[in-house]
Amino acid sequence: MHDKHYNAPQENLRAPERIRLLEVDHVVNLCLSGSDIKTVLDVGCGTGLFSEAFLNEGVTVTGIDINSRMIETAKKAVPGASFQQGKAEDLPFPEDAFDMVFLAHVLHESDDPLSVLNESKRVSGKAVCILEWPYQHEAQGPPLEHRLPIETIQKWILEVGFRDWSYSRLIHMDFYRLQT
Repeated sequence: MHDKHYNAPQENLRAPERIRLLEVDHVVNLCLSGSDIKTVLDVGCGTGLFSEAFLNEGVTVTGIDINSRMIETAKKAVPGASFQQGKAEDLPFPEDAFDMVFLAHVLHESDDPLSVLNESKRVSGKAVCILEWPYQHEAQGPPLEHRLPIETIQKWILEVGFRDWSYSRLIHMDFYRLQT
């Protein structure tokens, strides 16, 4: 593991102020809006915060995270979803296994973000949604040197060959919706 992986206390991931900062319900609505999404793979699911929100919208959810402690916490917090340990760069699922792949704060932590996007596209039948910290100095979130400029993410989106995509600046986050 490298220094970009989340290593603060797990309870911080479900703190009310963090949930507000991440705009969890709004992000889930953006992901599901205008699409017939029945299955979601939550890559880098952490404690299952977004998995739980997708599940509450009636979506079947599978979560994957490299950190086994996160997976154990997610299983307890969101018993209606399926969770397993695994790498975002090498997803253990067949092509088009899910309607949508969701990546919340995964790309900036990955050693190989392009592989993460390629794998996400491979296992998604319809869309990939990305939530990232904006590329600016802020008190919350990772340091600027770990954040990704919009131009970098856009370059990767084009390189991977998504057929269409959109970007939205939320109150505190950057949101991307990519069509496979």
